[in-house]
Amino acid sequence: MPHLGVIAARGPEAAHFLHNQLTQDFLLLDMQQARLAAFCNAKGRMQASMTGFKTSAEEVLLVMRADLLAQTLKRLSMFVLRSKLKLSDASAEWTVHGRLAAPDLAQSPWQLNPDQAVWSVALYPGAGAARFLVLAPAQTVLPDAGLSLNDWLLGEILSGVGDVQSATFEAFVPQMLNYESVDGVNFKKGCYSGQEVVARSQFRGILKRRTYLVSSALPLQVGQEIFHSSDASQPAGQVVQAVSHPQHGHWALVCLQTSSVDGGELHPADTAGNVLTLHPLPYALRDDI
Repeated sequence: MPHLGVIAARGPEAAHFLHNQLTQDFLLLDMQQARLAAFCNAKGRMQASMTGFKTSAEEVLLVMRADLLAQTLKRLSMFVLRSKLKLSDASAEWTVHGRLAAPDLAQSPWQLNPDQAVWSVALYPGAGAARFLVLAPAQTVLPDAGLSLNDWLLGEILSGVGDVQSATFEAFVPQMLNYESVDGVNFKKGCYSGQEVVARSQFRGILKRRTYLVSSALPLQVGQEIFHSSDASQPAGQVVQAVSHPQHGHWALVCLQTSSVDGGELHPADTAGNVLTLHPLPYALRDDI
C-alpha cells in the first residue's frame, strides 16, 4: 500500500515519549495490542493519525499516511529534546500490506499478531470482511491474495474509520472522526498537545460534528465541502476519505454537522444534483466514555 509509510521510535523512552504526544496510551501498551492514535496541535486539531504498536521494549512503529509523514516526523522531533529515543522514517525498512479474511476469522480491533518478523494488526471490519494491516520487512515476499488497492480503500471507508490526509490537515478534532468510538482516544491518560480541547469537546457539550458513511453517484474528493439543501451559503461538512471502485461505485466518509443528517438533502459543492445517500456506520457511536 504505497499511500502508507512508517515512523520508527527507538530507544528506552520511545513509548513514554509517544504517550506524551499522542491521544492514546502507549505506556501500558503490550506486544499483543496496537493503538489507533492522533497527533494534534495545541487547539486539538489533528495533524496526523496513525496505527502504532511495539515490536520490542524499545521500538514502536507508527503506520500513517505517507503524504503527512515527513512533516509529522519533523514536528514530533521538535519535542524529543533530551528524551532517550530516536525518531526516523522507517518506510524503506518495511512494506505495508492489507489483508482481507472471512468474517469468522475476525479478531478484536487493534489486536496485534506477531508472526516471526511479520506484524499483523486486526482492524475494524469493512463490508463484513475481517481486515488486517500487515507490516513485513522490505525484502519479504508475501502470498498474493489477489486484493487490489481499490478493494482495500473501499474496505477502509466501509469500516467507518477515517484518517487524516494532507487535504484535511488540522481540519478535525478526534471526535469529528468518531475516534472516541473506535478506541482512538484515551481520556484517562495524561496530557498531550491539544488534550484540554479534546477533553472539553467530550465532556462539556454535545458533539456537533460526526463522521458518516455515504455513497454518491459521482466521484468525491478528500477535503471537498458538502452542503445541505437548507443552506447554500455555508458548508455542512467535508469529505474525510473517498474511493471510486470500478464495481461498487463511489463511497466516502464525510464529517457532517449532526443536525444536517436529520432531513433534507446533502450534496457536494457545485453539484447540487448529486444527492448523497447516508448509510449506517458499522459501529455504535459512544456518547458517554
